[in-house]
Amino acid sequence: MNNTKFNKAFKKMFWKINIFCGFVLLCGILILLNYNGYFNKEDTYFKTDASNLFYMNYDVSSLSDSKKNKAIKYGYELFQNTPNYIGPDNGNLENAYAGNNLSCNNCHLLSGTKPYSAPLIGIIKRFPQFRGRENKMGSIEERINGCMERSMNGMVMPAEAKEMKALISYLDWLGRYTPKDGNIEGKGFVKIEIPARAVNLEHGKKIFTATCYVCHGTDGQGVKFPDSNVYQYPPLWGDDSFNNGAGMTRVITAAQFIKANMPYGATYDYPILTDEEAYDVAGYINQQKRPAKTNLEIDFPDLKRKPVSTPYPPYMDEFSTEQHQLGPFQPIMAYYKKTYDIIKKK
Repeated sequence: MNNTKFNKAFKKMFWKINIFCGFVLLCGILILLNYNGYFNKEDTYFKTDASNLFYMNYDVSSLSDSKKNKAIKYGYELFQNTPNYIGPDNGNLENAYAGNNLSCNNCHLLSGTKPYSAPLIGIIKRFPQFRGRENKMGSIEERINGCMERSMNGMVMPAEAKEMKALISYLDWLGRYTPKDGNIEGKGFVKIEIPARAVNLEHGKKIFTATCYVCHGTDGQGVKFPDSNVYQYPPLWGDDSFNNGAGMTRVITAAQFIKANMPYGATYDYPILTDEEAYDVAGYINQQKRPAKTNLEIDFPDLKRKPVSTPYPPYMDEFSTEQHQLGPFQPIMAYYKKTYDIIKKK
């Protein structure tokens, strides 16, 4: 073989060796990145048709065990089984931020992914957000603590707490398919036609007895999973329920939630109860005894922003506390429109 042929053969072999080594190196890098979760499908942010957002994959079991994904998984576990980690009987008093045994999932159904049950898909992107109850821009941490102090009848969870960071990681992961502003169809609660009358408590009791008791019990105290602190069906009143400062104690808000989600199996597009039935049973539930939150008088520094069905005073109007609790609400709404030029829908 002459020198020219040898040089050509050597160069050809040299390049083959380089390409092979480069390929091996690239595979090693890809394997390393995949191990750390960089190529996990569930970590990828991309645009999705908003109408399909509730049908995407929100199964945390598909995530790898990267540091980021472990935080998401812990946030999900907290969301599902809240009392086991921060409830009053969790075994660590320093972490007993919740004062009852409710789980986040008891209100934000299907792990925060059911439309019109105050779903949490995209919520991170909607903060900071103006909150009328505090009359200021609030952070997502402050919003979570609103639930902690009211729905969970507990106390503020520090922003630096492991549990707070995990919940935020989970909520951020839920919003990975949403638009930049986080606004989606199906957020909040479904709208209802508010009856132009006061709540009929007797009718509400009949609705509860006929439909709600199957899951929540005749005494409204719910049902826990076997050998667990976690409620399969939450209590609707009593010591282990949300306190009287929670948003769900507003008849209109509760009726909207009930219409699209209750009894079990109902959805916003296939409701079971009528607007009037949801309205009356919401009023009946909210007239039952529950824990009392302190300092309710400081809520809504601008009282004109207070929802008309807020069940506790003070108010910026001439209507009784009973009417704010049970309606009719249309005269209160008309008053705010005439007096303050404010249109109120809840």
